Amino acid sequence: MKIRIGFGLVNYPFEDGKGFFRWVEMLERNGVDSVWQSDRLISSDNYLESLSALASLAGCTERIKFGMNAIVAPLRDPLVLAKQCATIDYLSGGRLLPMFGVGYPKAAEWAATGRSSQHRGSRANEMFELLTRLWSEERVTFEGKFYQYRDATIAPRPIQQPLPLWIGGNSDAAIKRTARLGSGWIGGIAAPTDVARVIAGIKAEASRLGRHIDDDHYGTSLAFRIGSKHDDAVVNSPFVKRTGIGEKVDLDPLFCIGSSNDVIARLREYIDAGASKFVLFPIAAGERDAVEQTRRIIDEVMPVIEN
Repeated sequence: MKIRIGFGLVNYPFEDGKGFFRWVEMLERNGVDSVWQSDRLISSDNYLESLSALASLAGCTERIKFGMNAIVAPLRDPLVLAKQCATIDYLSGGRLLPMFGVGYPKAAEWAATGRSSQHRGSRANEMFELLTRLWSEERVTFEGKFYQYRDATIAPRPIQQPLPLWIGGNSDAAIKRTARLGSGWIGGIAAPTDVARVIAGIKAEASRLGRHIDDDHYGTSLAFRIGSKHDDAVVNSPFVKRTGIGEKVDLDPLFCIGSSNDVIARLREYIDAGASKFVLFPIAAGERDAVEQTRRIIDEVMPVIEN
């Protein structure tokens, strides 16, 4: 089982677009496995649109893989989404890692766009089947409750065949959805015990269905800071505030704040739980701090953890 470390962003710490590209170039130059773009359509904080950002990386990078963490599938059109993913994978030479979720029922996007969050899981299930077929089949005819297609085809199709379909979420429904439709799972911010429970559940359900997901296709996310929980970057982090954790509450086990050895120890807990692919989110105040936090993981953690 190969252990691989990737990076995502808690918020957008860069002063302009060039800062983002410099950060990604640093990741690629230092052999980082992947970079992940969070997807948030409605926000007062700066968030790049996932697919647009990844399309730009297809042309300015050569080796690093990239994915979205995670697209809320029911907010998108499945044919357009399939075409976008296929195009990015084609232009990047097969480096896209598509990842999807069903979204939170009270997310701002539902009300802002006049959509209902009801049946979002069932709608996503149809979308995932459609995406997989559109990426691989010559013509797709589909009769579902939410989507009906007649002889739909896209070209060029993805370089990767099959194109991976990673799914997030830790509910019982997400476990069954991943086991039936996914090729991998990456959890959000969760304790190692929760990650172990979900991975075990997916494996058991996949076995029941006669499916198999590779052991190195299970992962999780971890927000970290090499420093102190009293650092301004932690106290003022919109990510920490959004999670509802105050200064008087122990930030563990959802975050890892401490030394590089503490990060290594936490990652090993996740590895023991069955995870092998990681998305690390630096909790940082501004571009310079984000780059420094990233650099320390590259120099002090990756050589110990990756194999």
